[in-house]
Amino acid sequence: MEHGVLVPPVYSPIPPAIHPRHALIDQQTAAWAQDFGIGSPELREKLIGHDIGTFAARILPDGNEEVISLLADFVLWLFGVDDGHCEEGELGADPGALVPVLSRLLRIAQNPEADMLTDDALAAGLRDLHRRMRRHGTPGQVARWVDALREYFLSVVWEASHRSKGTVPDLNDYTLMRLYDGATSVVMPLLEMGHGYELQPHERDSTAVRAAAEMAYFIITWDNDLFSYHKESRSPQYYLNVLRVLEHHHGMTPARALDTAVAQRDRVMCLFLRLRERLSATGSPQLRQYLASVTSFIRAAQDWGISSRRYTTPDDPAELPTTFRDTPTDDSTEPLAIPAIAWWWELVHGGTDESAHTAPAPAADDRNGTLDVPHLPLRDPVATGQTPHRSYA
Repeated sequence: MEHGVLVPPVYSPIPPAIHPRHALIDQQTAAWAQDFGIGSPELREKLIGHDIGTFAARILPDGNEEVISLLADFVLWLFGVDDGHCEEGELGADPGALVPVLSRLLRIAQNPEADMLTDDALAAGLRDLHRRMRRHGTPGQVARWVDALREYFLSVVWEASHRSKGTVPDLNDYTLMRLYDGATSVVMPLLEMGHGYELQPHERDSTAVRAAAEMAYFIITWDNDLFSYHKESRSPQYYLNVLRVLEHHHGMTPARALDTAVAQRDRVMCLFLRLRERLSATGSPQLRQYLASVTSFIRAAQDWGISSRRYTTPDDPAELPTTFRDTPTDDSTEPLAIPAIAWWWELVHGGTDESAHTAPAPAADDRNGTLDVPHLPLRDPVATGQTPHRSYA
């Protein structure tokens, strides 16, 4: 793939949408990055030019404008950590040194009043983000944001361990890592904040809803691997990408690796749409809003991925699509041969199981009223004690 790949239009049945004040939000995020001095001056200028505010405005096209600005600032901050410390910084190849740096930042996210990192720009930005999270979110949402940040930090240390040794993980480990190192799970609490509700635990923590979120992470990160390959493969830094994994461990040609990755994300997209429809038919209004926002997140990442200077790299143009296709290249209902996620298909296609456990809904409250949710016609292999189906395509 030394000469790049021609990424085809990917399957996206999700309509595009964007908040009408996206340009202003993007300007505000640029000002926030300058005010807090996020990253080196060179990195900061790059990040400001990546239309991150527009990305956030696509994720929450009809959400609260202040939360969209918060999301945009947070995404830019994440890139300040990932690009500055991990991918392009010396710490990115030294997991032992990276752990304490990220642990200190995590402590700031947990307790911003802690008397530490008082002269650190990333810590100052994180304190501001935490303050705004508390303004727009519940204590539970802020706690879940911190927990997701911990997962993200763990995954980038895992990536740094491969970078330090120059190794490429196998497809199963890469998939597991990619669910978190794409910094997708950290966005989820803000989807709720953007519409002023809190998804109740009996829905949010159910296996089916968690699976739907993970499917979205997979689609977003696989798409990102397709759209970012040109940029990553031309960088002198070590990189990880599903195309590289497929070539390295499965002996695929560049063209075959590309076709395989596209087929994988198409199959998961089809599964996500089926699960979303089933959950929406039986869930509370809050769950339906959550699933709608997750869907917007997928499309937002696609639109941003093919248009942002971060991936189009105008100085060395990437061959990215400018449109999307209406039909999948692979709509099979067979599980992908990836053990970490194969259980998704058993959950959706394993048949109706009325004994699947669903916790009773709590009483409604003034801010986050819920409706009683009937048992979902989905099999939960964990709750039922059954072994997930392992017959792969």
